[in-house]
Amino acid sequence: MPASHARTYNLVLDWLEEQLRKGTITVGDKLPGERALAEQFEISRSSVREAIKVADAMGLVRSSTGSGPNAGAIVVAEPSSALKWALRMHVYTKALPMGDIVATRVVIESQAASAAALTQNSPDRDAAIEKADALIEMMDDPALPSEEYHSLDTEFHILITSMAGNLVVDTIMESLREATMSYVREAIAERNDWGEIRLHLQQQHRRILEAVRNRQPAEAADAVREHIHWFYSVAGGAMYE
Repeated sequence: MPASHARTYNLVLDWLEEQLRKGTITVGDKLPGERALAEQFEISRSSVREAIKVADAMGLVRSSTGSGPNAGAIVVAEPSSALKWALRMHVYTKALPMGDIVATRVVIESQAASAAALTQNSPDRDAAIEKADALIEMMDDPALPSEEYHSLDTEFHILITSMAGNLVVDTIMESLREATMSYVREAIAERNDWGEIRLHLQQQHRRILEAVRNRQPAEAADAVREHIHWFYSVAGGAMYE
């Protein structure tokens, strides 16, 4: 029997979850067309489209209109997309206090920096440190617009975290930073001493990188912890409220 309208699109999502769990469908595979799924579950094509939209928002599929091999819904793996969106929405509604978001960043990022300092010698490690050096050098430019600075700053932090080699931490870290970026930009835009703040941030960035480079896990964790607390207290203290 056809399912009730309130639950119809969940039939497709539950089916997709099961197929991914079993490995019947994997990343890169194309889902059956709207008509095929509608007939399979005895639901309307609009319900199928609703399910695909939800899966798209969750970072599970990417939809393309038209015809040809690239049209339709293709399974992708973008877990941070949904998490970033969800965190931002709940931060904006005040359901997740900014102070708690910052505290979570401190825990995750300080531990990741400590782990990054302990990684073994490898070309990947050397490349990551070289790239981090380059990012700091770009952020040194006093003429760099604050928007670009924040983008490079985010890239630096995510890069250091990624050296720990934990994909779950990478995803959470990227999502946490995305959830706070609008508040950061608004707070900085109202400051008249951004130049001084930027210089201090750069000193902290160098301290973090040197601790990671020199394999000092405790120092790396302390440097990250101090850096995050200092920035949010000085540049965005109102965000804790």
